[in-house]
Amino acid sequence: MKENEIKELRDEQDFKDFYLKESPSTFCEECNAISYNYGSGFLEIAKLEELKKQHKEIGGKKNRRKFYSIVLLIEGEIEETIGHQKHLFQAGSMFFIAENQLHATERWSDDVRGIYCMFDADYFLLCIKHQIKLNQFPFFQLDKEPYIELSEREVGMMEHLFWKLNSEKCQKTSFNDDLLTRMFLNVILLEAERIYNRKNSKEKFSLSRKDQLAAQFQLLVNEHFIEKRLVSDYAELLHVHPNYLNDVVKEATGFPASHFIQNQMIQEAKSRLLQTSNTVSMIALALNFTEYSYFGRFFKKHTGMTPLAFRKKHKH
Repeated sequence: MKENEIKELRDEQDFKDFYLKESPSTFCEECNAISYNYGSGFLEIAKLEELKKQHKEIGGKKNRRKFYSIVLLIEGEIEETIGHQKHLFQAGSMFFIAENQLHATERWSDDVRGIYCMFDADYFLLCIKHQIKLNQFPFFQLDKEPYIELSEREVGMMEHLFWKLNSEKCQKTSFNDDLLTRMFLNVILLEAERIYNRKNSKEKFSLSRKDQLAAQFQLLVNEHFIEKRLVSDYAELLHVHPNYLNDVVKEATGFPASHFIQNQMIQEAKSRLLQTSNTVSMIALALNFTEYSYFGRFFKKHTGMTPLAFRKKHKH
C-alpha cells in the first residue's frame, strides 16, 4: 500500500485484514457455537488488549470505513487521526469514528485496555418507530468533537453496557434476542450522547472552511433529502457552485455529494419498510417518488433487492 493511499474498509473482515496479523473469524469464542443470524449488517466487539497483541505495524496508514466504530479506553493511551485532526486519548476516554470518516491509527501504548465496537448502519436499523439516525448523534458529525472524557462512574457504566451488549450478542438464539442486542447498542449511543451534550455543549470544534462546508452539507441533507434531490439544490442553500460543493464533499469524505443524498433516501426507505406497515406504494409517495416503479428501481439499484424482498427478508 502506497504511503498516501487511502484504504477502504467495507466490513469487519476488511478491518481484521488491514489491522491484524491473524484474522480470527470472531473475537468471541462463545459466538462460534451460535448459528442464529437475523437480518443484514454486522456487529463486532473486541478487547483492546487482544487487538493490541495482533496489531500490524501500520502506524499512520489512512483508511475510510463503511461502518461506525466506538472505542472505550479504560487504561493506556491511544493516538489516532480522525478526519484531519490528530488526537491523543487517555484512560477514561471514549471516541467515535463515523462511516466514511478519514482515519489513521498512529500509536497504541503497550498497556492499553478497553473495548472496540464496530457496526454498520444496517445492523443499527432497529424495528422501532422514531429511532434516532446514526448521523444525528453529535459525535458522528464532521463538525463536532469525536470523543468524550468519562468520569470513573461513567467508565464503569459503559464497560458494563458493553459487557451486556457482547453477552446478548453471543447468546442470541431468536429474533427477540437479536432485537435486544441491537437495543443495547442503541442504549450505549444514547448514554454517550447524554454525556456528550452535557460536557461539550459550550465547546466549538475547529475545522477548515472546506470541512465546515462538507459538514453543513450533510446536515442540510438530513433535513431536506425528501424534497431536495439534486446537489445543485444544496449548493444554492450554501451559496456555492455545485461543482465546488461536490469536490469539497468528495475531498472530505471520499464520496461525491450525490452519494449522501441517495444514501439518506435509502436509509429512510429501509426504516419505513421495517418500522411501519405502510405499503410500498405509500412509502414511495411519502418519499416524493411520483412513480412506484421508479422507487422500486432506485431501491434495487442501491440494495440489490426490491423493497418487498427487503421487507420480507428483514421484518419479523
